[in-house]
Amino acid sequence: MSASRQFRRLPRYMAEIQQGIERHAVELGLDFYTIIFEVLSFEEMNEVASYGGFPKRYPHWRFGMEYERMHKSSTYGLHRIYEMVINNDPCYAYLLEGNSLVDQKMVMAHVMAHCDFFKNNLFFAHTSRKMMDEMANHGSRLGGYMDRLGRDKVETFLDSCLSIDNLIDPVRGPGMLLGPESDGKTPAPPADDPDDMPSYMRAFVHKARSKNEKVDQDAGRDDTQHETRHADRYGQDVMGFLLHNAPLSSWEQSVLDIARREAYYFAPQGQTKIMNEGWATFWHSKIMTERVLTAADVIEYADHASGVLATSGRQLNPYKLGVEMYRHIVEKWDLGRFGKKYDECQDAASRAAWNTHANKGMEKIFEVRRCYNDITFIDEFFDEEFCLEQNMFTYGYKESAKRNEIVSRSTSKVKQALLSQLTNLGNPIIRVRDANHENRGELLLAHQHEGVDLRHDWARDVLSNLVRIWRRPVRIDTVMAGKSVHLRYDGRDHAILSQGEEPEPPEDE
Repeated sequence: MSASRQFRRLPRYMAEIQQGIERHAVELGLDFYTIIFEVLSFEEMNEVASYGGFPKRYPHWRFGMEYERMHKSSTYGLHRIYEMVINNDPCYAYLLEGNSLVDQKMVMAHVMAHCDFFKNNLFFAHTSRKMMDEMANHGSRLGGYMDRLGRDKVETFLDSCLSIDNLIDPVRGPGMLLGPESDGKTPAPPADDPDDMPSYMRAFVHKARSKNEKVDQDAGRDDTQHETRHADRYGQDVMGFLLHNAPLSSWEQSVLDIARREAYYFAPQGQTKIMNEGWATFWHSKIMTERVLTAADVIEYADHASGVLATSGRQLNPYKLGVEMYRHIVEKWDLGRFGKKYDECQDAASRAAWNTHANKGMEKIFEVRRCYNDITFIDEFFDEEFCLEQNMFTYGYKESAKRNEIVSRSTSKVKQALLSQLTNLGNPIIRVRDANHENRGELLLAHQHEGVDLRHDWARDVLSNLVRIWRRPVRIDTVMAGKSVHLRYDGRDHAILSQGEEPEPPEDE
């Protein structure tokens, strides 16, 4: 996106509407950072969306590819972006130019609930609240590396980093204990990094370094082996392990650090997609129907709001599932349908008529908003009553009928299907095991098999990119077709080894 482009702030009448909706939101208990709304055209909205909601980021081909996908999808009416909101302080939110006034009111209320969630949910506590500025800084830093080192060189390494940006630990977060002597902080690039210096200083630094040290990768690996004896302490944070222990130059370390920081920034949004969208839908519905709508607005609002909650047999609608679960919690805690007595009651008629007038529903959902993520949310509150009310089921392909059919309506089966999709953001769980496997500098990773095999073609690509960063062989222990195997890449050949089988030593060893 052009750095000179100026987004349009709200006209006065819309600014007054924003102030009114903010007042209603605060009265209802929402707590959010200052929100800055900007109005974008259709093209501008697609451009910003392709950058993940940020108007300025580092240059990369995937953003252009995402823009083309969104542009075509919008042009042919397959989707429409009504709003975007950024987890930042202040929060930035974008409204689509040309939306009706009813849509803009609904979007404003929706955004305020999102901002409340960003500010108060524990899983967002570690995220940067100045990410708008940090993203621009990342873009400037990477742009500088591309100017000095060549675009292809930097982009090739960046591709490798982005291909493993799901190899993080979204539960423990970036502040985890990273090693026996670590304070949990990501190391900053060296202060005397030649790539970050003016051109007239770089030659002197390189000359001084060449006198005092000899660049020897093998010697560097010996140091790495000493420092990575506790490699398993990194757990799922493979990116963090590589950042601290791979033999990287300073600019490579900086690029990997940027990719990891951004991965951790976006991770909570994946962890709380159902809760976050459900929370925003719950509150925009309440604010609009109880405080904002006029008689002339009702039909248009109902038409558009029903589209937000529409369900499809092809994919889960997080707005629908989330808002219905919040409503279910409010009803149960208002009626007192919780606690030991209610859980032990086996009489269906008594349970159906149960009402202690506890009126704790709103208090409970604010507690849930603060402490839960999607997995714990569904695990605790997705009960049999909710499953039956929402008519939920699992389905699968039946070969004899040549079509998908209902497999089960069991609450436990439906819940397990949902949780399996959400665990680790739907990514394989990969852990660091050993940085010097068999005493040859080989990085050993372990896949926690949960009944789904790794895709072999994807695993090969990830191994290739890991080797580019680690610069020694990398191996993943996993299970394929019911057998324990090792997937290994040494920089030249890919191999699938059976349990107990070791690779042939290369000729130069």
